[in-house]
Amino acid sequence: MHRFTRKFIACSVAATMAVSGSLPAFAAEPVVKGPETVDSWYKAGEDFIVASNKIKNKQGKAKNVILFVGDGMGISTVTAARILDGQMKGKPGEENRLFFETFPHLALSKTYSWDQQTSDSAPTMTAMVTGYKGREGQLSVNHTTTRGECRASVITQKSLPTILEEAAAAGKSTGVVSTARITHATPAATFSHTSVRDWENDANITNAASCADVPANERVKDIAAQLIELSPTVRSSLKVVLGGGRSNFLRNDQADPENTSSKGARRDGRDLTAEWVSTRNQIATGSKFVFDKTGFNAATPANTPFLLGLFERSHLQYEADRANDTAGEPSLSEMTAKSIQMLQQNKKGFFLHVEGGRIDHAHHAGNAQRALIDAIEFAKAVKTAYEMTDPKNTLILVTADHSHTFTIAGYPHRGNDILGLVKEVPNVDGEQPEAALASDNMPFTTLGYANGPGAAAARTAPLTSAQVTQLNYLQEATVPLGSETHAGEEVAIYASGPKSHLVKGTMEQNWIYHVMRNAFGFKKK
Repeated sequence: MHRFTRKFIACSVAATMAVSGSLPAFAAEPVVKGPETVDSWYKAGEDFIVASNKIKNKQGKAKNVILFVGDGMGISTVTAARILDGQMKGKPGEENRLFFETFPHLALSKTYSWDQQTSDSAPTMTAMVTGYKGREGQLSVNHTTTRGECRASVITQKSLPTILEEAAAAGKSTGVVSTARITHATPAATFSHTSVRDWENDANITNAASCADVPANERVKDIAAQLIELSPTVRSSLKVVLGGGRSNFLRNDQADPENTSSKGARRDGRDLTAEWVSTRNQIATGSKFVFDKTGFNAATPANTPFLLGLFERSHLQYEADRANDTAGEPSLSEMTAKSIQMLQQNKKGFFLHVEGGRIDHAHHAGNAQRALIDAIEFAKAVKTAYEMTDPKNTLILVTADHSHTFTIAGYPHRGNDILGLVKEVPNVDGEQPEAALASDNMPFTTLGYANGPGAAAARTAPLTSAQVTQLNYLQEATVPLGSETHAGEEVAIYASGPKSHLVKGTMEQNWIYHVMRNAFGFKKK
């Protein structure tokens, strides 16, 4: 059992349940308030139509744009997270809604890339922040870029301007937040340009075969170095960067500030955390690098003009494990709030990217519970952003880069533990639901994966509820793989604010960039 309190309700179809929700002012609430009756669901539908007819498209320009990306947060993940969130609140769960699900505009995003049917995060995020379909493993360069291209001059020629860079050029402040390494594909696509997403520090480039014949001074910079050596315009605008990946910024003879027995990964003798402070202090004194919750809490817009927070050597803790971190680290909601506080100081507005990066990692591990808890925290971060900004001048987009092979199956009764065994509606009202059995006479779970590490050659012993609800439990998978893979179906886009009505139908993923650009009122190129 994980550390959150969960109350699950065993119910039949005839059970009486009370549900409620907290929604933005513009959103209808198509759920029953109070006891469910024969007429209450019909009345809730009528209320939804009345409220929806009052929604008006916001045609004005956006002062601010916030792009939330739940990495790997496919529609099945949203559904399961919604149910788990509701069950953690003592409700059946199915009628619950995550905060971003209340947004008035919705579309589907096609996630294929220039060369992949099922994509990785590099080309998908490149599409969202540049407006172009990219190649597998490449960040914010066009598809004519050779795989492993190492010459900086070529990368410069092939680079695609990002929405963050364009916001900076317009005089807006910018920020990047992630629970993954800040040099990881999704956040890195907003500020870096490279032919290989894995070139996160200089050692990665030194070891690359494609760089062997390129003089060191002509090689493309690693992603961490690119963050420090931004153009003067982008450097001045990028006020806050929060996430993980400290080792990519520290020398390989330099002790990590949290875990002193560990060293950095850089071979070039550079401490990029110190360079962040020194280069930003040339713009405004008081700039800071922090690595723990204490430093994070102490940094405010009044005393910190530029903030770099790297809270882990690699990725941040999963939300389910965050409380156990030795130095303490902020939640995604807290990092979102801090970023907005800093960016709001600019009267011209801001662009902020927030990634829930570890949803993806938990899915790759076949660990649904951690993925869903991270998705719930991601939804809380969206709520935080909405409440801290004005929906009249702030476009908020919530989407995913790709999906996963994550499934919700069987015929479990309403209110069945979403993490548990499938228990079906009883044949006789009032009787307790019983676990469904597969053709091998074994019980099975509602959640599973099409492939991944949870696959077993044979099911030799019945699963138990206590077993499958453990935090470390890996859901069963069909095809045995060391790491579960992405999936290729569409993901959702949820939108609120100016020009959010442009999010509609089934969209190409790269159109998201064009929606943001149009909302900002940027001129056509």
